[in-house]
This record gives sequence, structure tokens and C-alpha cells, in this order.
Amino acid sequence: MEMTLRHLSHFVAVAEEGSFTRASERLGVVQSAVSATVRSLERELDVELFERSTQRVALSDAGQVLLPEARSTLAAAAAARDAIDQVRGGLRGTLTIGTMQALRAVDVPGLLVAFNREHPHVELRVLHAKGGSLELAERLRHGELDVAFLSLPERRPPGLEVRVLAEESVELACPRDHPLATRTGVELAELADETFIDSPAGWGTRIANDAAFARAGIRRTVMLEVDDVPDLLAMVRAGLGVALFPPSLAGAREGLGLVPIRRFAPTFEISVATPTIRRPSAAARALLDVLSRSARPTRAGSEAPARSPRRPR
Repeated sequence: MEMTLRHLSHFVAVAEEGSFTRASERLGVVQSAVSATVRSLERELDVELFERSTQRVALSDAGQVLLPEARSTLAAAAAARDAIDQVRGGLRGTLTIGTMQALRAVDVPGLLVAFNREHPHVELRVLHAKGGSLELAERLRHGELDVAFLSLPERRPPGLEVRVLAEESVELACPRDHPLATRTGVELAELADETFIDSPAGWGTRIANDAAFARAGIRRTVMLEVDDVPDLLAMVRAGLGVALFPPSLAGAREGLGLVPIRRFAPTFEISVATPTIRRPSAAARALLDVLSRSARPTRAGSEAPARSPRRPR
């Protein structure tokens, strides 16, 4: 038996899904066929690629070594197909896009409509990540995503090309009846004793907030972490605590007070990222081209451009 792209694609699907059942659903083939293909690959390589149990399927040491090479091989094959498709007059294949929850500063649905109008034969997949922007960055680096819209205001993971699309100052979100709700501005030092609700570590908002308090030399206590934007704001409205939040993500503001931070205000950046460790697919490059023709760098929520795109820090 010779190793084929089918063997590698089935192996990668099982590795990424952590399940033969979910891999078969993703690939659109029966589970027995996926299992047989992986077993055939293991016999060819004379190794066990997965540690199997009744509860889970996990990569073995050999599987962890093979995974990045398999992704690289599949990406090269996809690039070859892209080149042929362009000669034949149209892009095909799948474009997998990662994005943050409740993103409003960048019109991702509008972008995808424009992209689909120009490239109707490309299948689009849009994914969120519970682990926030850091998880999106890792999935992008590992080949699970082609493009990601994320927020990494204080750090730039290696292996990524990051272009800032918009930025805004984070504000204090509190219940309408909170003593600070009617203020025109507030210092971070005044918030040291407040009970905070925040997103988990790894989310762009949490990274920006933690960095701002560190720069100001102020300690705060996050009593509640919430990995869902509407739920976080609902808890603020209910009076469980206050939050530092980008106004563009707040949506409906009934029951909320939004107060600007006077000094050391956290900055929330929205960026588009692609990997540098491999050449973006033709579909990814086409999406970036549509984006460059439609997007202007802005202060989030404003209509006028704030500045030209800057190079990643």
C-alpha cells in the first residue's frame, strides 16, 4: 500500500475532531471507512497513530509527529489544485475562517457575501473558539484555519502575519443603577475594589484588560469568567459585577452604563491574521483581496478611517 492524500486527510480529520465518528461526519463517509483508512496508514508506517479507548481518541507520539507533516502535504496538494482551478477559470475547495464572538467592528457576513459573489464555488466554514483569540491563533498556525479575525493587542504569536483592521478604547460596563454609571469618566484606580466579570484568559478583551491594570500598577480581582458575550453582559445588567468591555461588542445597551476610562484605557484591536509558515491558499488570498477593497482601518464604531494599516508589532 502507498500512502495517499486520502489516508492523510482521514488521519488529520480524526486528529482534529478527536473522534472517528465526528471525522466521518466531517468527511461525509461512513465511520468504518475512516477507521479502515487509518488502520491501513498505521500498517504502512508500522506505528500506532492514535491511543484509543472507549472514552476518547488521542494522538500517540508518532501521531503528533505526523500531524504537522500531513497538514503540510495536504496544503501543498490544495495549492496545486488551486493553481489548476485558476487556469480552468474559477476557485474551488473549502475556506475555513475563524472569528471572535459578537464581532461588529468588521462586517464578516458582508465580506463573505462579497466573496461568495466573486467565488461561488468555494465552500465557506466559519468557526468560533471557546479559547478566544489565542486559540484562533494556534489553530491558524497548526493549519486548522485558513484565515482568522482575532484580537491580540499585547502579543503577536510567531508564525502569523497580522493586519490591524480596527481598534477602540475599552470602557467600564456597569448596571444603570451603579454609582459610577452617570460619570463622564473613571480612573482604573477607582475600580480596584470592584467585583469584575471578564472573559477567560486567551480572549482579546481579557488580554487587553489585564495588561492595562498591570501598566497602571493596580491589582484587581476577577470573580467570574464567562465565555459568552451576551451572557457576560446579562450578568453585568443583573448586578453581579462590572466589566471592562469594548462598546462595539455591547450591542443593545439597555440596562447598561458605559463609562470611558480616563488613563491607561485598555485598547481592543481587531485584526485579520494568516499563517507565515505556509503560503495562504488561493481562496484565502482572494478573501484578503476582497477585504482590502472593502475595509478601511477605523476606530471601531466610527465611519472615518483612523489611520493606515500598521505593521505587526
